[in-house]
Amino acid sequence: MPSTLRNQAAIAGIGQTPYSKKSGVSELSLACQAVSAAIDDAGVRPDEVDGVVTYLLDSTDEVEVARAVGLGDLSFFSQVNYGGGAAIGLVHEAAMAVASGVARNVVVYRGMNGRSGQRMGAGVSGNIITSDVIHWSWYITYGMMTPASWVAMIAQRYMQEYGATSEHLAHIAIAQRNHALNNPNAAGYGKPLSMDDYMASRLVADPLRLYDCCQETDGGCAMLITSAERAKDLRHPPAEIRGVVQASPRGQEQMTSFYREELTSLPEMELAAKLVYEQSGLGPDDIDAACLYDAFTPEVLMQLESFGFCGKGEAKDFIDGGKALTVGGRLPNNTHGGLLSEAYLHGLNNVVEGVRLIRGSSCNQPEGVEHVLMSAAVGVPTSALILGKAGGP
Repeated sequence: MPSTLRNQAAIAGIGQTPYSKKSGVSELSLACQAVSAAIDDAGVRPDEVDGVVTYLLDSTDEVEVARAVGLGDLSFFSQVNYGGGAAIGLVHEAAMAVASGVARNVVVYRGMNGRSGQRMGAGVSGNIITSDVIHWSWYITYGMMTPASWVAMIAQRYMQEYGATSEHLAHIAIAQRNHALNNPNAAGYGKPLSMDDYMASRLVADPLRLYDCCQETDGGCAMLITSAERAKDLRHPPAEIRGVVQASPRGQEQMTSFYREELTSLPEMELAAKLVYEQSGLGPDDIDAACLYDAFTPEVLMQLESFGFCGKGEAKDFIDGGKALTVGGRLPNNTHGGLLSEAYLHGLNNVVEGVRLIRGSSCNQPEGVEHVLMSAAVGVPTSALILGKAGGP
C-alpha cells in the first residue's frame, strides 16, 4: 500500500473533561468543553478550525459544536460508524482531509453520558436498535444480548484452545488498575485491585468477571489534527501520524462474527496490523508502548497476537504475569488505566493517552518512547494508528 499518509499529519492538541458517573451536563456541553480544550492545547484560534469529525453515535451535530465553540467556516465534516471501532477512524478521516488539502485544522471529538444516560453495556436489552438486530436475533434467544455475553463466547473458545486462565485475565486488569492509581481523572484512582479482589468479583458472563469489563462513563475528549509541518510550530511537541488505517475483513459482523472458520483470532485486527505496518514502514519491534482497545481483558491478549508481539496462543506467556504491560516492561499498555480503569469514551481517551506518551507527559511515562501503537474496538469494523515523535522515520 502506498504510504501517502505517512508523516503528513500530526495530532497537535488534546482535550478532555473530568470523567464521572454523572456529569450533570448535556452531551453537547461535554463535547464543547473537550473541543475547546484541544484547540487551546494546540495553541490555535477556534476560527482557524475548518474541519470536524465525530462518531455516528455521538448525539451532538458538528454544526452545534462549531457554533458553540466559535469555529470558522467548515470545509470538511464527517461521522464514522461502529462505536469504538471509530476511535481511530476519526483520526484517519482527519488525516486524509489535512493531507489532501481539504481542511487545514480538524477537530475530532466524542461527548457521551455513557453512565447517566444511554449505557452501551445494555446492548440489545437496552435501546440500541440498528440493522444489526437482524443477525443479533440469532443469538438473543440464547440470552446473548449484551457485549459482555458476545465477547465471553469468543473468550471461552480462546481460553480452551490455548490454556489461558482467569489469572491471565486478572494480570491485565491489575496492571491497568495500577496505572490508574497515578491518574486523578481515572475511575480507578486510589482504588487498588488485588488478585483476591479480582477473583472475588461477580461473574458477568463466564469467564468474564466484573473487573474484566470496561467502565461506563460520562465525559468528553477531543483532538486537533493539522499538517505535520504546521504542528512543529504549535504549543506542544507534535505526535506525527506514521500510519493510520481502517479495517473490516470479509464476513465481518458487529460484535458477533461467530460463523468464521475459527474463533480464536481477530481477523479485523490482523488486517489492521498488516495495513498500519505497511503504511508506516514499521513493525512490532519498533513499538515502544501501546494503547490497545480494552473493553474486555481477553481482547488485550488476542490483540497482542494480532499485532505480532507474540505468536498465536502465546500472549498469556508474553505478558509475564502482567509485568510486560507495565512501565519498564516490554510493552507498557494503557498507561492511563485504559477503558478498564480510566474511562470508557468509545476508545478516544486511549488515543489521547497515546499522544501523551509521545509528548512524554503520561502520568506513568516510560523511558525512550519513540513510537506508540493504538487500536480501536475489537469485533467490529475497526482502525489502528501508530504515532511517532517529530523528525523520526
